[in-house]
Amino acid sequence: MSEDRARPSGSWLRRLLESLSGEPQDLEELSEVLSDARERGLIDADVLAMLEGVLQVSEIQVRDVMVPRSQMVVIQRDEPPERILPVVIESGHSRFPVVGEDRDEVAGILLAKDLLRYFAQGDEGHFDIRECLRPAVFIPESKRLNVLLKEFRVSHNHMAIVVDEYGGVSGLLTIEDVLEQIVGDIGDEYDVDEAEGIRKEAERTFTVPALTRIDEFNRAFGTRLSDEEFDTIGGLVLHELGRMPRRGEAIEIGGLEIKVLRADRRRIETLRVTTPRDLELKPAGPG
Repeated sequence: MSEDRARPSGSWLRRLLESLSGEPQDLEELSEVLSDARERGLIDADVLAMLEGVLQVSEIQVRDVMVPRSQMVVIQRDEPPERILPVVIESGHSRFPVVGEDRDEVAGILLAKDLLRYFAQGDEGHFDIRECLRPAVFIPESKRLNVLLKEFRVSHNHMAIVVDEYGGVSGLLTIEDVLEQIVGDIGDEYDVDEAEGIRKEAERTFTVPALTRIDEFNRAFGTRLSDEEFDTIGGLVLHELGRMPRRGEAIEIGGLEIKVLRADRRRIETLRVTTPRDLELKPAGPG
């Protein structure tokens, strides 16, 4: 068999390497080479996006992408399990910093599965959160994401607590947050295809994309919310709260309970609307 036939002729990586004319001198030039490879059909748009994400993580610091202190969902160390469980369920997270008297006193990390095991076994009366805590990992705000990702892989930790130069807690970061910088947003069960629009979940609950226009929202729920200042229901919720909400946070607007199902650090994505009575979902149409 010849050497040429032994090579994987369909390998986009081999073709990419063969297309390089001269060595890139910096990341900017390398990015240009990758973009050129995309235009020439050697790689597709998804591969280009991931390769650019890999290059960028070495330039991004923890402080740029962390969940800020104000948006951290934490559990109080001395709370009884019956008060901890609703926090776990509403947030939808799997790991929680456990704090003492304030958020700078992080005692450890609680895994949701460790708490749920007690309820499944009917042993919540003997629950001692100190027996379930995993050690917390603390990192500085200046740590680069590529270094942190390597540490996550070696230590098998999935969450790190971010501290400032004075030792105070400034936020947290998970391995998912780092990976999203490479592959883009990682969806979950709360993601909604916006093409589906408003969907009825149960007798009085509905899943609503945050980008639903207010006039469409009004037609569906019989409300009279103003759309003079904001076009979407997500924008209205953000205005009413006065800040970026965290998952599980709820507010009452127009007689409806509106809960945030999914949000990142930049925008609200999905809402759950609970009505005071059952209603038939009205189809969207011209206003």
